[in-house]
Amino acid sequence: MHLQQTKRGSRRTGGPQYYFHDLPDIVKGYLRKKGAVPVALITPYGATKSSFFAVSANHKLDAKFRAVPGKVGHDRIQQGTAEESIGEAIRTWYALPAGDFERIDVDVEPREEALYIKPLICKYTSSGRKKIITSIDRPLTFTHQYMSPFWREQLAGVEGRDPALLKWSLEEITRGGYVGKGYDCFTEFSFLEYPVYRVPVELKRNSIGFHYQQRKYGKDELSRAVVLCAIHGHKQVPAHIDVIELAAFAGYAPQATTKK
Repeated sequence: MHLQQTKRGSRRTGGPQYYFHDLPDIVKGYLRKKGAVPVALITPYGATKSSFFAVSANHKLDAKFRAVPGKVGHDRIQQGTAEESIGEAIRTWYALPAGDFERIDVDVEPREEALYIKPLICKYTSSGRKKIITSIDRPLTFTHQYMSPFWREQLAGVEGRDPALLKWSLEEITRGGYVGKGYDCFTEFSFLEYPVYRVPVELKRNSIGFHYQQRKYGKDELSRAVVLCAIHGHKQVPAHIDVIELAAFAGYAPQATTKK
């Protein structure tokens, strides 16, 4: 399935629109039933909230961004209160080259009253060239069992620029204190050339104590969080949840700081 930007002459309301093409029946039926749902954009870091709406062919958005009957004739993504189109948002998050998109191949998943959009391939109008977007599983996870390639690139980049900074950062992270009950907070990640990403973080001594089904970050938040723990013992981590294990960081530090 893919997104295709409408012609300039058709942008009468709601800002620039991108039409869906070849939506699976299950997604199309979901969108027809809901009329309109918020869009969660999958970034290099994972899912993030957006101001975009996925709107069905037989609905439109009123002045308060509620779904009402309409006859646009295309399932689409509308801008809502966003200051840019979904195409520009994808370009920013993935640090893509300038140029107009002809189409954006995407993966779409209905999840908890939202439509999760993952860009796969961007095709430019001017040259016809395609940019394949790398998909990384659990991009912010760092444990003994699995270290995301995203973390590897970030740590290698910091080590190449300033090995002393990497050594100090790892030491500071791995000596973090914990409280028995744990607590929630929002943390910012800034990797490589990508924009800053904000995500809820939960602190635990052991990730096995993380019961995501019993914890919500507000009805308007996504099912997206990072668990920061001393030890990772969770056997079935829910989708869209990353785990950062400090014991794994401590084991990585000697490897990362031997080259000077």
